[in-house]
Amino acid sequence: MNSFFKNSRVLVTGACGTVGGELVRQLLEHYGVGELIALDNNESELFFLEQKFHRHKNTSYFLADVRDRMKLNRKMEGMDIVFHAAAYKHVILCERSPFEAVMTNILGVQNIVQAALDNNVGTVVFTSSDKAVNPTSVMGTSKLMGERLITAGNSSLRGHRTVLASTRFGNVMGSRGSVVPIFREQIRQGGPVTLTHPDMTRFIMSFEEAVRLVIDSSQLAKGGEVIVTKMPVIRIKDLAEVMIRELAPVYGYDPSDIEITVIGSKAGEKLYEELMTHEEMSRSWELENYFVIRPAFTSLYRDIEYTYPNVVSEDVQRPYNSANVKPLSQEQLTQFLDRSNLLFRSRKGGDYQPRQIYWPDEKGKPELPDVDYLHVINN
Repeated sequence: MNSFFKNSRVLVTGACGTVGGELVRQLLEHYGVGELIALDNNESELFFLEQKFHRHKNTSYFLADVRDRMKLNRKMEGMDIVFHAAAYKHVILCERSPFEAVMTNILGVQNIVQAALDNNVGTVVFTSSDKAVNPTSVMGTSKLMGERLITAGNSSLRGHRTVLASTRFGNVMGSRGSVVPIFREQIRQGGPVTLTHPDMTRFIMSFEEAVRLVIDSSQLAKGGEVIVTKMPVIRIKDLAEVMIRELAPVYGYDPSDIEITVIGSKAGEKLYEELMTHEEMSRSWELENYFVIRPAFTSLYRDIEYTYPNVVSEDVQRPYNSANVKPLSQEQLTQFLDRSNLLFRSRKGGDYQPRQIYWPDEKGKPELPDVDYLHVINN
């Protein structure tokens, strides 16, 4: 696996986000990349990211926006692999500002595709979302359009080595704006914990697992397909009850004193998550850790052989959604949260504060000791 990335030049967009930041960490610490370029438009978070990984001399950090095709074109020069993780992901904010969502989530993908083709990049992996399946929001629709641009771009390639593919997964537990940090803060304040619907189910995955599978998918991709990560399922009500049981004593409360209040589903919110539609099911294969949704339209100029290791079935019988998968028990969920260190972990980049600043352009200065980061837990 690591040999695939050995000495490769890799670029990550949205490097300061939940997925992007973990991509940077794993690629640097576990995959032996030859060079890594990290792009983000968040100045402060990019500064902290560089401080965190300053020991890795093969990494460069640049302020950049995926709306800027010229900048992307310059930064992709000589790149072998691109992980495109930059996106607007907050459903309500995208509803309020749909044109901004289009500029970043749709035109941004188009810019990535064009820049990759201009530079003959080897592989581009677009990180999509469960909300792209039967979308009910601007954000979901923009993600679906991103997938379609990747697939269509791959089908029309002629004279390029580039492989364009998408990877689709559900909730990354503990990410910014996700339910885990929200429940944790509500419990810290003594409740109530707000639940939109008691029957709601969701796919879940830890940071590390999600990103490891995204990285793996770059090796599986043949071109144009959507690679769907298999994920465990939970009831959100079970998550609330487990977190109350585990965290209430930490914050000085009796678990029985923390109430759960049902507030009703938000506009466009589904009771279950979908990672595959009925239409996609007919052209999907099941692998050990994934489903692969092959393109509906074959490549116009290239013969692509869609072969994969560890094929479980070439006949998928039902759509992959959280209503069709047995949810974890509360005991299994507790073990998952503990194993993934999710109950107390915060992923906001600003929570990592360096004790001293590393200045990469200082010449002739003595080597700084390892930066000691303070992990601040809201308490």
